[in-house]
Amino acid sequence: MRVVTIKMDEQKKDSIELQQEQTQDEVKPAGRFIQLKPFRFIMLMFFTILITAGLTIFALTFGEKKVVEVKVPIERAEFSKLYEAFDLLKKNYYKDIDDEKVVNGAINGMFDALDDPYSDFMVKEEADQFNSGLSSSFQGIGAEIQERNGFITVVSPIKNSPAEKAGLLPKDIILTVDGKSIQGFSASEAVALIRGEKGTPVKITVKRGDKTEPIKMTIIRDDIPVETVYGEMLDGNIAHIQITSFSQNTAKELEKMLVEYKGKGMKGIVLDLRQNPGGYLEAAIEISNLFVPEGKPIVQVQQKDEEPKITNAIAGEKYNLPVTVLVDSGSASASEILAGALKESVGAKVVGETSFGKGTVQNVTPLKDGSNLKFTTGKWLTPNGNWINEKGIEPDVKVPYPSYASLPYLDPALEMKEGLQSDSVKAAEEMLEVLGYEPGKVDGSFDQYTERAVKKLQETSGLEETGILTGDTTYALMDALRAKIKADDPQLLKAKELLTGTPAKNEETTN
Repeated sequence: MRVVTIKMDEQKKDSIELQQEQTQDEVKPAGRFIQLKPFRFIMLMFFTILITAGLTIFALTFGEKKVVEVKVPIERAEFSKLYEAFDLLKKNYYKDIDDEKVVNGAINGMFDALDDPYSDFMVKEEADQFNSGLSSSFQGIGAEIQERNGFITVVSPIKNSPAEKAGLLPKDIILTVDGKSIQGFSASEAVALIRGEKGTPVKITVKRGDKTEPIKMTIIRDDIPVETVYGEMLDGNIAHIQITSFSQNTAKELEKMLVEYKGKGMKGIVLDLRQNPGGYLEAAIEISNLFVPEGKPIVQVQQKDEEPKITNAIAGEKYNLPVTVLVDSGSASASEILAGALKESVGAKVVGETSFGKGTVQNVTPLKDGSNLKFTTGKWLTPNGNWINEKGIEPDVKVPYPSYASLPYLDPALEMKEGLQSDSVKAAEEMLEVLGYEPGKVDGSFDQYTERAVKKLQETSGLEETGILTGDTTYALMDALRAKIKADDPQLLKAKELLTGTPAKNEETTN
């Protein structure tokens, strides 16, 4: 058994050796070879594919004979029509198109389709003007405007601005700027035309109410004042404080004035928000917090598909004094937020005329090229949950302005003398009559009585008595009317009366 076993092992060994010899005969030795680790091999293949793809795209795009046309990939189906229209214009329009201008036009079209006068696309130049108007001084005429139903409408002129001095009023519709019709323009496009360097004139034509004859104005542009708070101490230690807009520093300006007047024995406040077009929401909240008791609501803001978020007053300095609030048709946006907060959370009486009625909140988002997207992100409600959009805040005591406060602007370049008949003559006669110069019958005809009244005005103003209404005489007439409006302000007198309990003299009110 042992011998057999040995032989079998030897046979096995011989068989293995034979197989190894046969294998060695079949394999041919290689000349040279490269050894690569797996990771390096994979990276080499990746870069090879990447370079090949790049060269292929370059050849297809810039080669003399393009095999395919490379287009922007469409990731969202709703833009397929937009890409298709752009490609067709680019290829088939009879001349080269301005790509940037066409794209900006497409964005403008999206905003126009919203049918929202407060949402707007602003190219870089318009965005710069918009930002400067909110945060610092700028040069222009000083009027807040908006687009409504294809027309540029004045919301309110800024206090002491060229627009206010020229007689521009809320709800005036601007028809032309320097002879160019601006119907269909966005508010930003209109601003770009109206603004300009200090000292330069701009000619505008406006439509006021139902008057058929447009009013022509030449307004000299100026630095628009950055101050937003003005004040005076009235009889009885009643502070009359006017806020003209809500900018970054408005709350600080107001606090400084309130501290000053408190030191002088202030017993009540008439907060004047007339012809204030609004501004920063945060500024309105900061100011409201000076009067609204801690924990009480100031405003509610409701965004898409969300419940209203209530902003309550926080702790801090509070002015627990009797307050009345003045508003008119030029009081909008942040003005209405403040008026609503004082009316519903403080119990302040609101006096004047129904406010403008802007109950939405806008956000401004800058794009990479410096342009802006300004669009409505929500609506705001008063503390009691009222939405005043397109309705306005109704005053507790309605007091209209006298009719002569809305008389049209008179062009100083126009020469009015005996024999002339026009609507401008009629407006001048109304002014002369209100001021007590007795121009005779107010019928639009410049007669001997009108001439005599003009001479009396010139005598009072220290001007040459020509009897002709033009130049400095026209300015003197409008300045005198403006002074009378301020002195006989029936809304202010009523607001003061509510604080003191003393009937105002010469008031013209309807309760």
